Amino acid sequence: MIIKKTKFKDLLVIKQKNNSDQRGNLRETFNDKVLKKKFIFEYCTTSKKNVFRGFHFQTKNKQSKYVNVVKGKILDIVIDLRRKSKTFGKIYKIILSKNNALGLFIPAGFAHAYYSFEKENIIYYKTDNYYNPKFESGIIYNDPKLRIKLPKSKIKISKKDKKLMTFEQFKNKFNYL
Repeated sequence: MIIKKTKFKDLLVIKQKNNSDQRGNLRETFNDKVLKKKFIFEYCTTSKKNVFRGFHFQTKNKQSKYVNVVKGKILDIVIDLRRKSKTFGKIYKIILSKNNALGLFIPAGFAHAYYSFEKENIIYYKTDNYYNPKFESGIIYNDPKLRIKLPKSKIKISKKDKKLMTFEQFKNKFNYL
């Protein structure tokens, strides 16, 4: 595993090695000697093709996340919402897939989303805090001020995610995370 820094403080890309043979593959997704983070909660999501999930965050009980794709391919996107961050309001995008064996460590204070490319996508998360729906919030994916370009115009998105606030509404309500 190799850690690569990004231009965003503490946002890290983790290059993993796929060990493949005729039986399939083996990939070490986490090693606490390399990525020195303490995680307490894990979960897995599946998404069909052209699904968009996000942009989600928790206002209290904030979570750092470590995201890996064990099947399929996603466009992973984050927005920096941290107080006094030099990259506040900026967006970072990366393709995560089974084939490229990249993981993304997202520090607390980011809104997180992804778009799924393939028929079946399996995304595996580790977090350093528990999910609490009482403190869940988010930013709408099609906010014109964010200028986020998605691969397809027809996407599948939940009713809940269609009702999320704009970035300006977030700044007026919370100011920052």
